[in-house]
Amino acid sequence: MGEGKSSDLQALRSWTFITNHAQVLLAVARDPAATVAQLAAAAEITERSTYRILSDLQRAGYVRRRRVGRHNAYEINPSMPLRDPTIENESVRDLLSLIAHADVEAHQQSQRVA
Repeated sequence: MGEGKSSDLQALRSWTFITNHAQVLLAVARDPAATVAQLAAAAEITERSTYRILSDLQRAGYVRRRRVGRHNAYEINPSMPLRDPTIENESVRDLLSLIAHADVEAHQQSQRVA
């Protein structure tokens, strides 16, 4: 019986509802000054994939890169529409507000436990 649950969890981890592009965008939202290595770790993908995704997001206007000293910082354009036909009327701002709300709730719960 324990093996069935383990294989079920592995099957669930083999795919995700949120694409790698969205994962990188959310990682940027959480830390705009993060390095590509940090963004890759947050999104659980390779640095090479993260560079490619950041390039895609920049070309499409979702993210703007700025030089800050010797590092890059990223700025998200929250008014961009989500590129999904089922939620095309929603914006990046809407997605970010869901995540921000979840982050706030998680933080509040951890404060209650402490």
